[in-house]
Amino acid sequence: MDFLEPPEHRELRDAIGAVTAKYGSCYFAECATAGDPTTDLWRDLAAHGFIGINFPEEFGGGGAGMTELAIVCEETAAHGCPLLLLLVSSAISGELIARYGTSDQRREWLPRMATGETKVVFAITEPDAGSNTHKIATTAVRDGDDFVLNGTKYYISGVDEADALIVVARTGADKLSLFLVPTDAPGLVAQRLPVGISVPEKQFTLHFDDVRLPAAGLVGTEHEGFRQVFDGLNPERITGAAVCIGVGRHAIEQAADYARARSVWGPAIGSYQAISHPLAKAKIEVDLAAMMTAKAAWLYDNGLPAGEASNMAKYAAAEAAVGAVDHAIQTHGGNGLSADFGLLPQWGLARLLRIAPVSREMILNYVAQHSLSLPRSY
Repeated sequence: MDFLEPPEHRELRDAIGAVTAKYGSCYFAECATAGDPTTDLWRDLAAHGFIGINFPEEFGGGGAGMTELAIVCEETAAHGCPLLLLLVSSAISGELIARYGTSDQRREWLPRMATGETKVVFAITEPDAGSNTHKIATTAVRDGDDFVLNGTKYYISGVDEADALIVVARTGADKLSLFLVPTDAPGLVAQRLPVGISVPEKQFTLHFDDVRLPAAGLVGTEHEGFRQVFDGLNPERITGAAVCIGVGRHAIEQAADYARARSVWGPAIGSYQAISHPLAKAKIEVDLAAMMTAKAAWLYDNGLPAGEASNMAKYAAAEAAVGAVDHAIQTHGGNGLSADFGLLPQWGLARLLRIAPVSREMILNYVAQHSLSLPRSY
């Protein structure tokens, strides 16, 4: 068992860091406060081959795996710019199109996603179907050679930045299917959903009113969407964990720098255990979460069952990130709430990822039921 990171991964981290450092946490905080997308950074990362690093080479990608995409997610976040849409466009939608898309779908979307020209987001959550996918009410009904979609999706990220979305819809009594829907499709209405935290990515409620799609819009096999969608959700959990690890690293580094320099009663405040111990604990928890995330990505890349490890990684990383940013804010005292230090947007994203893409409670349910063979509690 080799825990040493290969040189090519260290070089990848350095290269991602060099690109992201040109923008930094101030750029991210400004975008988050204004609600502006991080378009410049996204396109810069794409130009260096990082946005589509996990896509097949024949479609303009890097031909790498989830391990490398997780490194992209972690390092951008560690340099102050956590990018939520890496989870959505590169991880979920990119993996689903690469794995299940038709030749035409792959040729049309993957190259443009890899170059940063466009994004494809993901629509599964509904007002009455959050964690319970079996309650999805959005329907796709065959009408001749077409499908007609009706229903509502809720808390869908980045619709304003995307040219298409993958929609999970019901195509039978207990059957789901995946559809590639242009964001400008007639009958699709997107309404901005206000949220209280400051992040660059906007959230939307989507209304599908007789949205007509050709059969070519079906992704994968009709009625097999429930099975197929989990091939996108494990990457989402892995990359979500990686973003959290990066957020934790960034917050701990910023807090440690501040604690070494800040003096109130003589010695630097970092010499007090009330300051140093919480940051040391946060460092331990972030590093432990990073190990589980690396395991989950390795399992996924090697075609092995990754559900348990992906869920554990996401749980551990989100808990660690929230704790790390909270301790960083506390270390800064009143400055922790100052816009000049940019910690509140980091906390907001970390706190979001404690809920999404799967809540900590549902992960605990999963581990209790599937890992411990305890009776299902819900």
